[in-house]
Amino acid sequence: MEEYSYKKIDAFTSEKSLGNPAACIYLDNGQTLDEDKMQAIARQHKGFVSEVVYCSKSSQADYKLVYYSSECEVDFCGHGTIACMYSLIKSTPDLMGKSELLIETNRKGILTVYNLIVEQDAVFITAPEPKHIGANLPLELIAGNLNLKTGQVFDKYQIDIIDAGLRTLIIPIARLEDEIGVLPNEQQLKSFCIDHDIDIILVFSLEVQNPQNIAHTRVFAPRFGYLEDPATGSGNSAFGYYMLKNKLWNGDCISLEQGSAEMEYNIVKLNTKNAKVLFGGCATDRIIGRYLL
Repeated sequence: MEEYSYKKIDAFTSEKSLGNPAACIYLDNGQTLDEDKMQAIARQHKGFVSEVVYCSKSSQADYKLVYYSSECEVDFCGHGTIACMYSLIKSTPDLMGKSELLIETNRKGILTVYNLIVEQDAVFITAPEPKHIGANLPLELIAGNLNLKTGQVFDKYQIDIIDAGLRTLIIPIARLEDEIGVLPNEQQLKSFCIDHDIDIILVFSLEVQNPQNIAHTRVFAPRFGYLEDPATGSGNSAFGYYMLKNKLWNGDCISLEQGSAEMEYNIVKLNTKNAKVLFGGCATDRIIGRYLL
């Protein structure tokens, strides 16, 4: 029986919020797992965490990260990256002394991790290079698959598709009350996403519960085996590029609140460096142990 270092970590926690759970398996001393085993482990975690992150040493960077949901390998997982790197840095004295690290991702290249744990109790990650794809889908089709009325969509801003790690359909909602009340059918929305090559759907409102935050977001990800992601790095990074494009943000450090009705909202931080969006936050270790395979 093989043993692996294991943590269950909630990313983007703040005060009373529960964050977004990820399982992290740290491959030590040259340990490896093939694709079938990584997928099998992730499948066992269905309903317990959103994604499983596999972290190993890299010949091209400090660490290599690979991401799996219960359904498939995921191109990029922002909350999993925050969870994995925040916990690893904070628990490793040698890493706490470093201001920057490099991570190799399996599908999105080399990204930079900025260690601001002492200053802001957060790590920030460079989002993958964005692709501005644009959306050409009928409003009625989009609204219908989200169980929204077309009049609830805020026509002052455009519906768009931007890929900053995952191909993200971004939809503005005029009222916060309508945005937090969105409740789509998971299987119907999954079919819609597959049919139109969409990884995740982000809805947002510029109305917020806490005026310290610039916007409220929610992210739906039925393609990866669950309806809603409670705190998201890649989706909010795409939204960061959307805000820059629509002059809703000047690139300074900001925070977003994310979540549905009747929950303590999670907080995702955004910043820019060298014209690139960074997403950041803290994380909380919940389970530390060994995974037996």
